[in-house]
Amino acid sequence: MRVGFIGIGTMGSGMALNALKTGCEMTVHDLRKEAAEPHLAAGAKWADSPAEAARGADVVFTSLPKPNDVETVGLGEHGLLGAMEKGAAWFDLSTNSPSTLRRVGAKFAEKGIHFLDAPVSGGPAGAQSGKLAIYIGGDSAIYDKHAKLLQAIGDQAMYVGELTAGTVAKLAHNCASFTLRMVVAEIFTLGVKAGVPPLALWHAIRQGATGRKRTFDMLADQFLVNKYEPPNFALELALKDMTLAMELAKEVDVPMHMADLAYADMNEAVKRGWGRLDSRSIMMLQSERAGVHIEESAADVQKTLAKG
Repeated sequence: MRVGFIGIGTMGSGMALNALKTGCEMTVHDLRKEAAEPHLAAGAKWADSPAEAARGADVVFTSLPKPNDVETVGLGEHGLLGAMEKGAAWFDLSTNSPSTLRRVGAKFAEKGIHFLDAPVSGGPAGAQSGKLAIYIGGDSAIYDKHAKLLQAIGDQAMYVGELTAGTVAKLAHNCASFTLRMVVAEIFTLGVKAGVPPLALWHAIRQGATGRKRTFDMLADQFLVNKYEPPNFALELALKDMTLAMELAKEVDVPMHMADLAYADMNEAVKRGWGRLDSRSIMMLQSERAGVHIEESAADVQKTLAKG
């Protein structure tokens, strides 16, 4: 297997080294040649341009900072489009823009070159250890063909759907992550200012119902199956608890911007008559606003959970 790898910086370096462990024949390129020293020592060859790295390759990987970098490497002078052969595959490991992916993908499709988005999640440590999620969008047969190589790069390589599906999943994941950080910061400052020592508070909330679960497991029981009764915890009781928390915030003078939004939604849901539904029924408000209907079978949800 001949592999081209372009972009061996903070994330790309470890991913390329893990791919090399499969015994593939790899050519690498980066803006800094010194970045390639460990790869050259492990048997890779150096290329002076993206085109040179891609020429004759069965599969090309790119790990680049921004969408315009991907577009330049793909379509620009000395780029991939003029160098890759019909039937070859390009997996973009960058976090990209769906519109850029569609634009670039159309150009490569015209030449019979397979383009797949494959953004990763796991950070530099995961890139080095191989403990990465890789979200793949594109032709499923091409994913299957190169699954062994992808699984060497990340232990959770998964096919998500057509081109851009992997990127949509990655952007949704990161948006949730960044928003949750602010939510956690809000409730943590509330607890500390109300008099609980930071480590004691941290330990306590980690052992609660939400703290013990994987973050997105909260979607399994009600949201994905669109079933909110019988309730595990009724919305009217959740609103009572939330009201007490918001009153405490006012008492100790802690701003609660994120919680204010959730509190308003909880009140709206109760006014709609949802008080005796599960507390997660407030999530239906967002589905309604977005104009989407989500309702999977419980059996399919359990099958997905079983994947890990």
